[in-house]
Amino acid sequence: MRILIAEDDMTSRRFLSRFLSQYGECDVVVDGMEALDAYLISVKEKSPYDLICLDIMMPKVDGVRVLKAIRDFESQRGLLPEKRAKIIMITALAETDYVKKAFELGCEAYAAKPIDTEKLVEVMENLGVIKILSSKYEG
Repeated sequence: MRILIAEDDMTSRRFLSRFLSQYGECDVVVDGMEALDAYLISVKEKSPYDLICLDIMMPKVDGVRVLKAIRDFESQRGLLPEKRAKIIMITALAETDYVKKAFELGCEAYAAKPIDTEKLVEVMENLGVIKILSSKYEG
């Protein structure tokens, strides 16, 4: 799985990169322009991202605008919803208006800082980007 992490806070960026690297190859960028560049390069190289984690508040271009640009690009290319990148918005709790707008534009989920790794794994499993082997046996 290919993962793009767009996060301007170094601590959050490092944490997400370390945590998500167990699930796939992670590319890390620090602002919205770099996120858009990385996304377009991945498509051009025919190796698109499966999962994109976008911080809402980033320099140059915020995460909501990056999300809109990605969804517009996917729509122009006629991608079916199941073929589109899964996008999780990363947010501070005070950014509820941005989260609402992000869902309207097509994000699949959001994660509040500080990131709860168990919830993040559950979200990724629900989105179908990872599969967790259950150790529960009924019998």
